[in-house]
Amino acid sequence: MTDKKTGIGFFEKYLSIWVAACIVIGVVLGSLFPGVFQVLTHIQVSGINLPIAILVWAMIFPMMVQIDFGSLGQSMQFKKGLFLTLFINWVLKPLSMALFAWVFFKYLYAAFLSPEQAQEYIAGAILLGAAPCTAMVFVWSFLTKGNANYTLVQVAVNDIVLLVLFVPIVSLLIGVSDIHIPYDTLFYSVVLFVLLPLLAGFFANKILVRKKGKEWFQQSFLPGLKPISILALLLTLVLIFAYQGPQIVSNPWNIFLIAIPLTIQTYFIFFTTWIMGRKLRLNKDIAGPSALIGASNFFELAVVVAILLFGIDSGAVLATVVGVLIEVPVMLSLVWWVNKQKG
Repeated sequence: MTDKKTGIGFFEKYLSIWVAACIVIGVVLGSLFPGVFQVLTHIQVSGINLPIAILVWAMIFPMMVQIDFGSLGQSMQFKKGLFLTLFINWVLKPLSMALFAWVFFKYLYAAFLSPEQAQEYIAGAILLGAAPCTAMVFVWSFLTKGNANYTLVQVAVNDIVLLVLFVPIVSLLIGVSDIHIPYDTLFYSVVLFVLLPLLAGFFANKILVRKKGKEWFQQSFLPGLKPISILALLLTLVLIFAYQGPQIVSNPWNIFLIAIPLTIQTYFIFFTTWIMGRKLRLNKDIAGPSALIGASNFFELAVVVAILLFGIDSGAVLATVVGVLIEVPVMLSLVWWVNKQKG
């Protein structure tokens, strides 16, 4: 159902209300039925939770199905956007995350945290900052009408660079040299969140356009996918906050402290990238995805590496989990902001 005056769908018009409701529902359910969600958290492959993966897949498919596969080879047309995303994700973002974490946890929070807690929170924040988003950026790009072809190309490029630069950057910034990157997590993430939705989108595009026509595909099929994508997003929120419900209830103060620098970092990276993109004269549908991939994180990788390096009960793991908790609400506020901007 769409508002004829504004062209905004029912789900989108009241999205902030749905998000708030899902957060509350998730925390309440997780606190009341911790055993049920404890079982669901263990349904995973290489640290990737499968129930959430299915929902993320449902969010990604609408972006993949509208990709113009015939023009993907012309990736050089996106060279300014690719230069921007590489600079932000592999130079500015890790350094700014380390700086914000160092200032807040080591100095501003010195009266509230022990030196050991501060060091582990810094490490967790750096792990988040060194891992650009793989999956959810497709969702944010779809919700802001970003260029689907560019979004796919920039994710592919960042995934390749991730394999080379993640370990040295993390080693340099947190002073840990013995890092074993979980390549199986990387592999399954790329397969689940890029390759399979891409193949499904390719075949669905070809079959539907051939049978129903391009006009029906663009005017009827694609608009009908957006409510499904948003519903999957809301269910993902319920699951994420249900998984972490007991921890939120039992440890609200430290979660609040960790959330502040992570939130500041997210907005800082987004608006820095957006402004640079506009200075480079990038269109909104290129500048938007560039800023959104920089602002969001590959939190599955960050959580798994934090567990491997510091242990599941460590402050580093808690910091990466808080990154998961704040990402969707913060990113939705940025999606709203992008949609308000002129092209």
